[in-house]
Amino acid sequence: MTPLEAVAVFAAGVGAGGINAVVGSGSLITFPTLLAVGYPPVVANVSNNIGLVPGGITSVLGYRAELRGQLERLLRLGIGSVLGALVGGLLLLWLPEQAFQVIVPVLIAVACVLVVAQPKLNVWLAERRPHAHPHGGPWLWLGVFGAGMYGGYFGAAQGVVLIGLLGVFLDEGLQRVNAAKNLLSLLVNTSAAVLFVVIAQVDWTAVALIAVGSALGGFIGARVGRKLPAPLLRAVIVIVGVTAIVKLLTS
Repeated sequence: MTPLEAVAVFAAGVGAGGINAVVGSGSLITFPTLLAVGYPPVVANVSNNIGLVPGGITSVLGYRAELRGQLERLLRLGIGSVLGALVGGLLLLWLPEQAFQVIVPVLIAVACVLVVAQPKLNVWLAERRPHAHPHGGPWLWLGVFGAGMYGGYFGAAQGVVLIGLLGVFLDEGLQRVNAAKNLLSLLVNTSAAVLFVVIAQVDWTAVALIAVGSALGGFIGARVGRKLPAPLLRAVIVIVGVTAIVKLLTS
């Protein structure tokens, strides 16, 4: 990795940490950056997952006030997140790399659609929200488990999926939902990271650059990210996502 490429990976980590704290989808920044500097897709995904864990920690700390009173709920949902992440991580390592190269462009495309549609989706879901169970009930647990599988396998827009699920099944404001999303996403990334450290090929240079960058980005995102113009943020994510799809399909 050249010095210029190292700066690009670090900067991508900062952006991803900030975006994950506010919306989710930070992997749409870091993953294509690692592809652009020459990492194979699975190595890039594994290293990216591990590197984003510190950013998850700083974003959770930034939202600690909104997490108060949610401990029992998040303990229940956290089990689903951890189990799903382990299943998704094993699928990433067991399936051939060719499968990843076919599946991930589709996942990125779906993630981009979710990012663009998030405002209208949230309104639509809020209008149709049933009487909320205090912990979301079994359907939310299964949804969180599925989101954990997705997060362990790839994870871009995992946060958007979680916000949608939590918004449907919980009678909470958006900021408390976002805080819960950050913690569940951290559990997914951490669980998959532990698995990858033990049994996967990891590039620790990429991990270190993304880790430092994402920790800084997560801190900044938790403090000021909500003041960023949402349309501009979504536009950046979609542009980077399309770049990743083109890179995967032409590599």
